[in-house]
Amino acid sequence: DVSGALCISQAWPGMARTIYNDHKRFLKTYLTSYPGFFFTGDGAYRTSEGYYQLTGRLDDIINISGHRLGTAEVENAVNHHVAVAESAVIGYPHEIKGEGKMLSFLPRNISCGYTQETLATELQELISKKIAKYAAPDYVQVTHQLPKTRSG
Repeated sequence: DVSGALCISQAWPGMARTIYNDHKRFLKTYLTSYPGFFFTGDGAYRTSEGYYQLTGRLDDIINISGHRLGTAEVENAVNHHVAVAESAVIGYPHEIKGEGKMLSFLPRNISCGYTQETLATELQELISKKIAKYAAPDYVQVTHQLPKTRSG
């Protein structure tokens, strides 16, 4: 069981070979971080059986009071709650901490008897226990839709 950066050791068909008009940037971004490997920009977890689970983008980092925290780490903790279907965490400028954290989530269509305030408190406590107190979001909001990229 190990976590780390997802890197590829061999080329594959259709792999990018450069960035138009900026080959040095391509080399710096994808090939210099881990010499001999193509760095995908994603984190991964490999089980002792050899299965891989993508854990999210490594560049989605929020710096809260000097603590670097991945958004995927927080989203993964929140998604374990029975009332949460999907979540997203974003950073925002904070005068004291440098960056603060806001959590938006889609509730599951279940009647658990949760109020929005109760659920927000439970999610903050869940993150505090699974990760750390500083990782708890400043704001929690229920939403009916999360923004998506074209690839989901």
